Amino acid sequence: MHTRRTFRRIRTAGSLLAATALLVSGCSSGSTPSAAGSAAQEEVPALAALSRSTPAALTPYYEQKPSWRDCKIPGFQCATVKAPLDYADPSAGDVRLAMARKKATGPGKRLGSLLVNPGGPGGSAIGYLQAYAGIGYPAEVRARYDMVAVDPRGVAHSEPVECLDGPQMDAYTQTDVTPDDVRETDTLVAAYRKFAEGCGADAPKLLRHVSTVEAARDMDIVRAALGDGKLNYVGASYGTFLGATYAGLFPQRAGRLVLDGAMDPSLPARRLNLEQTAGFEAAFTAFAKDCVRQDDCPLGGRGTAPGKVGKNLRAFFAELDARPIPTGDADGRRLTESLATMGVIAAMYDEGSWQRLREALTAATEENDGAGLLALADSYYERDAGGGYANLMFANAAVNCLDLPAAFGSPDEVRRALPDFEKASPVFGEGFAWMALNCAYWPVRATGEPQRIEAKGAPPIVVVGTTRDPATPYRWAEALADQLSSARLLTYEGDGHTAYGRGSDCIDSAINTYLLRGTPPTDGKRCS
Repeated sequence: MHTRRTFRRIRTAGSLLAATALLVSGCSSGSTPSAAGSAAQEEVPALAALSRSTPAALTPYYEQKPSWRDCKIPGFQCATVKAPLDYADPSAGDVRLAMARKKATGPGKRLGSLLVNPGGPGGSAIGYLQAYAGIGYPAEVRARYDMVAVDPRGVAHSEPVECLDGPQMDAYTQTDVTPDDVRETDTLVAAYRKFAEGCGADAPKLLRHVSTVEAARDMDIVRAALGDGKLNYVGASYGTFLGATYAGLFPQRAGRLVLDGAMDPSLPARRLNLEQTAGFEAAFTAFAKDCVRQDDCPLGGRGTAPGKVGKNLRAFFAELDARPIPTGDADGRRLTESLATMGVIAAMYDEGSWQRLREALTAATEENDGAGLLALADSYYERDAGGGYANLMFANAAVNCLDLPAAFGSPDEVRRALPDFEKASPVFGEGFAWMALNCAYWPVRATGEPQRIEAKGAPPIVVVGTTRDPATPYRWAEALADQLSSARLLTYEGDGHTAYGRGSDCIDSAINTYLLRGTPPTDGKRCS
């Protein structure tokens, strides 16, 4: 739910190693922004747990034994398992789920499997495992656990949803998402319609069955196939929603769960969009304060207020809206306002990308060279050098548009909400509001709704929040921790998206102790 994101594996070069949160633009409900106050939340239903017994129709799925084979990457094994396309009608066909693992290296007693998911929705868990978790997680964790990933249905290696080809996606990503008149609004609506129609034509049956609830039920089949009595799991960003949903459905089968960069499942998603918009504004403010302390800040000198830095960036975006600039791209793409905006957003996921952003903005504003910002945008969209796109953006929309009703039903509804979004973020608010229109044209109806997740009966679950996380605002971690009956809230006081493995010994030690010994941190523990 770009949420994202982000993986977002931080969408920048050298950053395909962290967590994914995409903008939640696709996953919003039709409530007004004020409808998600505390009183309203008390009326949100709780996710009901499923029966502990396995229905007879699902028994064959639970009794599968994966046939592991070597992957193309040394040290990793791959397999597939089947899940029912439709849990309400298991006779309707199957979905094939791709899995990968890296077996525990020892020494020490094996603790079972540890599933990982980087978020999105749409991020490849297998890619995350093979590029990072299976080799970059702490050695003591990898020694005791089989590191395992399964791409959720519709994602990457698990019957991926495809919507547009490379040239079509290039056109889509360059579409103006801050329309100035009726013609530009019609162009944006047409782009959303074409994207949705492409997804519907590619996977008309699967598109109805890629919800988070179904993906969580798939994880229980994977757990059984691995021979584990309980599910141990580390989920980042949207992966926290997936993990919390699993705990809500199967509280007695939840093992050691870490939910890092948490989402609040109780909010109608227009509110999610609005709060994420504010989260990116907070992240930009932190960037702006840092930028003006540097000698190479192109948006203001020392002492320039963050608000003025934001105005300068908006003025640059306005110039691009009128006159896109060259990028040297082999396919002839120029840097448009929409691509530049996404490039800036990509760098907000990780403060380690701020220098790269300053350099890209300097090149664009002073040298008329948009290559740096285009590269940041391409990393966000997972566009490769050959002009092809991973299925991240397609799966992201497919899951989001099924999980919650559309944020807006028409351009007029967006226009009425613009003041709220622009107040939440003078820099990004207008674009974020228009991006939330995409699910209005989705070819299948949403099947989900906002729900509290309590997971009564589950063992301690560690919920991690970063105070200046742009994609999953800290308040969401507080909210999820309040909902989960056994949550332990662990706070990182800092910047960036997610906290585990990003440089805080305090955070890493607390999570490692929990994963290895089962001892959760004290509720409310804070790290910096």
